[in-house]
Amino acid sequence: MNLPVKNLNRSIEFFTELGFSFNQQFTDETATCMIVTDDIFVMLLTEEKFKTFTPREICDAKKYTEVLVWLALESRARVDEMVRKAVAAGGTIYNEPQDHGFMYGHGFQDLDGHIWELIYMEPSARDKVRLLIRAMRKASTIPNNRTADGLRFLTTIVFPISPPLLLSPLNGGE
Repeated sequence: MNLPVKNLNRSIEFFTELGFSFNQQFTDETATCMIVTDDIFVMLLTEEKFKTFTPREICDAKKYTEVLVWLALESRARVDEMVRKAVAAGGTIYNEPQDHGFMYGHGFQDLDGHIWELIYMEPSARDKVRLLIRAMRKASTIPNNRTADGLRFLTTIVFPISPPLLLSPLNGGE
């Protein structure tokens, strides 16, 4: 994912405070590669650099929602800890925590207004979702590419929550 930032150094400091690291091989004065996990990376690009990738205007994420960056964390405490760190580092809270029993979420806006959703889902609930998707695939109800119809079924019948809350915990071929 590529995200435009107004001040690259401030963004690096902000995300370092949250515990993220950066791949120096893909870092210069216009961009950095933030390491989220072993296989998830976010390129933070100065607005000038970002403009070289698109002819469209950059969205003012402090006024408009451009994207919801969703991360699954290992515990409710880790969700709350990261939100606290984000606020202490200059981010803002944009919504109240959401507790659905089997799933807990909270989030923050970074220095440029990008929304970061942090979610913890109980392992038993995550396992049930994985089993349901496997069963649906076997019944040819939802192909491997998770079509909109399959997601609508999953999110309206099984768990009435937004699709992004279901996609990330299912990584790894699930």
